[in-house]
Amino acid sequence: MKKAIYILMALLTAGIVNAQNNEKATTKLSQYVARPGAVISMDEAMFAEKIYNEAESPNEWKYLGDKPCIIDFYTTWCGPCKRLAPVLETIAEKYDGLIRIYRIDAEKELKISRKFGIRSYPTLLFCPMNDKPQMAIGALPKNDIEKLIANILLK
Repeated sequence: MKKAIYILMALLTAGIVNAQNNEKATTKLSQYVARPGAVISMDEAMFAEKIYNEAESPNEWKYLGDKPCIIDFYTTWCGPCKRLAPVLETIAEKYDGLIRIYRIDAEKELKISRKFGIRSYPTLLFCPMNDKPQMAIGALPKNDIEKLIANILLK
């Protein structure tokens, strides 16, 4: 009986340590280095660092990225968002080195969602290097997203 209690305590302790490590890993998103061709999860701090910092240029859009990007505003409960996720993964792999694709959980990052008036999910924000961002609402087919990439991001 004592042996079973010790084993149970060891398992619980290991689970708590693992949960703490996972929490630390997710809080350092701005330090996150994705595998090439991956969709990258983004939080508010990373958005200010890599996309747009409102404090630095409050009156005009100034994209901070080194490559054009797509930002997917999604929610965890949204069916169309779940169907779009693998499409964006495929596109991220295909256009690796040309564009970046980020994901923002619109319910967790309300400040960013409100800034862009996000009310429908999924919403894709296309950010070209030297132009204003443009939005597309809904789970677009892969071909339509690729047309938008060609016309907005890689023109």
